[in-house]
Amino acid sequence: MNKEDRDKVFVTGGSGLLGGYLLRALLQRNEDVAALYRSHYSSLLSEEETKKINWVKGDVFDTGLLEEMMQDCKKVYHCAGMVSFNPKKRNELLKVNKEGTANVVNAALNCNVKKLLHVSSVSALGRKRHNMVVTEEAKWDEESNNSNYGRSKFLAELEVWRGISEGLDAVIVNPTVILGVGDWNNSSAAMFKNAYKEFPWYAEGVTGFVDAEDVAHVMIDLMESNITEERFIISAENRTFREVFTAMANAFGKKPPHRPVNPFLASLVWRFEKIKNAIAGTDPFLTKESAETAQLKVFFDNSKLKKFLPAFSFRPLEETINNYCHQYLAKLNG
Repeated sequence: MNKEDRDKVFVTGGSGLLGGYLLRALLQRNEDVAALYRSHYSSLLSEEETKKINWVKGDVFDTGLLEEMMQDCKKVYHCAGMVSFNPKKRNELLKVNKEGTANVVNAALNCNVKKLLHVSSVSALGRKRHNMVVTEEAKWDEESNNSNYGRSKFLAELEVWRGISEGLDAVIVNPTVILGVGDWNNSSAAMFKNAYKEFPWYAEGVTGFVDAEDVAHVMIDLMESNITEERFIISAENRTFREVFTAMANAFGKKPPHRPVNPFLASLVWRFEKIKNAIAGTDPFLTKESAETAQLKVFFDNSKLKKFLPAFSFRPLEETINNYCHQYLAKLNG
């Protein structure tokens, strides 16, 4: 099918980790894509790929720009969002994730967008469920969850459900920890940096992990389907943090983590990280919130997605880790 025969696609958060993988996947389908960015294009894309995208500088607080872009773009992927476990960024998280999503939903309704796909997080399902299996039916529990990030994503989902109640066709995805090549000073990409830098501590907590390419392809499959008014956990495998950091370190040829962290030690480590990063003026890799999360064993069930998309299969986690570690090494040595 020619490009002219396809609906135009609008992507928010085009310069983020997941946004870059989504844009590449859309280009591979010869889609006509416009992408919103704040300060820079996606570093994942080649110069040739970058030229094929209609880049629009702005953010999700510019409601006029959102409506202008959605006048012609009938499929909207809302990837823009903020990821942080720094307690000092609570208000910014709520503003970007909740208010920004409300603006996107309102613009989609006003412009009669055909379908919206919203990128949420499993954090919106509640994270304090030790030794439990989490499905899409999980409910947010305000009293037992102290995650500012999770709360901001939960409130963002409520805006999407509000849009659905007002007639918007939409679907929500809840990825687990997304692994890919991005700015390794930020979000999940920082795991690769810390493995490369031989971060010595490990926790036996369990969570889900998934390849960024897989998330992008699931998003496109859901957009192109008749599925609406649903949410889906996107997770390839449940693994301990120790297993994942060890696999990364081995792929880098580095020393794997070797110091176990119990709750008491975790409290000391996150405090040390807080002081160190306060001096350096950077976000801490480990905070009180993330240290507590790393101790939990949370298992995410991906069976609903497999039921709705039976032809899709996830990449093995070892393959994902080896692939991206080699790509990071190539960038470092480039």
